[in-house]
Amino acid sequence: MKSATLYRYDLPMDSGVILRQERLSVRSGFILELKHDDILARGEVAPLPGFSHESLEQAGAQLQTQLEHWLKDEPIDFDTLYPSVAFGLSIALDELSGRLPIEGNYQVAPLCNGDPDELLAQLSELSGDKVAKIKVGLYEPIRDAMMVNLFLESIPDLSLRLDANRAWTPDKAEQFARKIPPSRRGRIAYLEEPCHHPGDSLAFAIDTGIAIAWDETLQDALHHSHFDLSDLTGAKVIVIKPTLIGSTERCRMLVEKAATLGIKAVISSSLESSLGLNLLARMAYWLTPEQVPGLDTVSLFKAQLDQPWPDCLLDITPLHDQTRVWHQTV
Repeated sequence: MKSATLYRYDLPMDSGVILRQERLSVRSGFILELKHDDILARGEVAPLPGFSHESLEQAGAQLQTQLEHWLKDEPIDFDTLYPSVAFGLSIALDELSGRLPIEGNYQVAPLCNGDPDELLAQLSELSGDKVAKIKVGLYEPIRDAMMVNLFLESIPDLSLRLDANRAWTPDKAEQFARKIPPSRRGRIAYLEEPCHHPGDSLAFAIDTGIAIAWDETLQDALHHSHFDLSDLTGAKVIVIKPTLIGSTERCRMLVEKAATLGIKAVISSSLESSLGLNLLARMAYWLTPEQVPGLDTVSLFKAQLDQPWPDCLLDITPLHDQTRVWHQTV
């Protein structure tokens, strides 16, 4: 016997979450639940406002159609689906088939928000590789550089991942780099998308010796029919956000291709719920076991969904308390 159920969730967010200059007060998405005999599997489909090209309504309609195909044992062409739908459906099917490991990579690069003294105390207690992430580009570059220097100077074995979200002009990127001593630049693991134009970001990396990572540039390139990851060399890392990239198979192929080019791949979140984050942690354990994933986003929520994230004290909202929008059994 096979059945498929579709739930819609709406979770309150921390009041300070801003995406592309828009405040996000509620995170909405779908959880699909597949059952085949006694096996249960789940996936999350949650287009990210301001980043995904598909709306939540478009994703939900397409997902329901694909679930109907699955119930009828009809083939699914993941390459034709919206990225969020391809990811959520494929990871549920991977769990159903046993392809997705039960183990997860729950080591995170903490997202540094709030009081610097409290953050320094928290980061000093990290075990293993001490890696943290700082959003830059929200303030003046000199202020960002002061914060980066504070962390690197205070914790000698810390490395930082920085994310500018294409916020800087080449001049502002240069202002930032001038304030980072060359002796510390190697401890910046990478800086995601410092400039709006990829060519300016590459020039920045060459001129400063600060490693960069492709995030939005990778997503943009994937929309081209003749995409070739080899065209995106020059970056040390590609950031893979499955909700914005597509199926687990597409992500796996990117990871393997990147390895042949000497580029590291990091699995990262797109503000999925705690349920989705747990799936991403298992995916990271499977595809990128040697890399610390970028999954420290549950603190941006005011509640968890059904499955708790390790050491998170937020209240847990049961999935079955959410709106069940569709169900079918064959």
